Amino acid sequence: MAELAGSSVPRRALGWALRELRTEARMTLDGAAAALECSRQKVWRIESGIGAVRGVDVRAMCELYAATPALTGALTGLATETRAKGWWHAYGDTVPDWFALHAGLDAAASRLREHADTLVPALLQTRGYATAVCQPHPDRATEERDHLIEVRLCRRELLRRRLPPPPRFDVVLSEAVLLRVVGGPVTMAGQLRHLVEASRLPHVTIRVVPLAAGLPAGAVAGAFVLLDFPLGSRIEPDPPVVCRESLTGALYLDRPAEVFAHETVWAGLDALALGEAESQRLIIKILEEVHHG
Repeated sequence: MAELAGSSVPRRALGWALRELRTEARMTLDGAAAALECSRQKVWRIESGIGAVRGVDVRAMCELYAATPALTGALTGLATETRAKGWWHAYGDTVPDWFALHAGLDAAASRLREHADTLVPALLQTRGYATAVCQPHPDRATEERDHLIEVRLCRRELLRRRLPPPPRFDVVLSEAVLLRVVGGPVTMAGQLRHLVEASRLPHVTIRVVPLAAGLPAGAVAGAFVLLDFPLGSRIEPDPPVVCRESLTGALYLDRPAEVFAHETVWAGLDALALGEAESQRLIIKILEEVHHG
């Protein structure tokens, strides 16, 4: 069991990506196993994120599924991380940042709970807002920056997909996120309008923690996302994951104590946040101030 002692996130992310490639290639588990000259159980274990994975196996699967060279390189790099005891995913390191690993986790989740204290969550950003957020990186080439913006915007489709049903998305925002003008008044007004529209989706809730509420426990935790996963074909669902992103990478936590600590913080934020209707009214009020300011 030693190989399972570390974070399960890179194994699961790799498994999801390979399963999606196999599905796109219209191959069954049995067909893939026959072509790879291995057992059906081995392919299933890799796709299920059970145990470390060899890079040579990932390359063979990518070749069979006609993956692009860039994606093959990214997934092979991810395979090296499946032996890690804990996991800090550094952008541009073993796995390139364009791979949008977090997007893969989002797509597999049945519920996302996000606490945002600085910026609007990526899943709710408009193009103008996302462009302004990605702008302050002079070390990045324009082409790379544009690609990162597109990756960020593609993630939004998750909330409007038809099959499988989109995940439930519960957001708790600090009022400071709404008051911080990003990209100028016009861009910010468009972003606030988008938040109002998104809050009307049946599977999305957006609630605001007012500044008048004081310093919540979540202030120490900072921004994070709690991801819960469906049962699927497993006896038990994949364990929850906490994702915390920063400028240079993302920290993925899935140990029970780590998840419990963030669940506790979420409960505190949930108690302080305004109700959905009241939050929507506050967003509209700030929108009117930005629009007429």
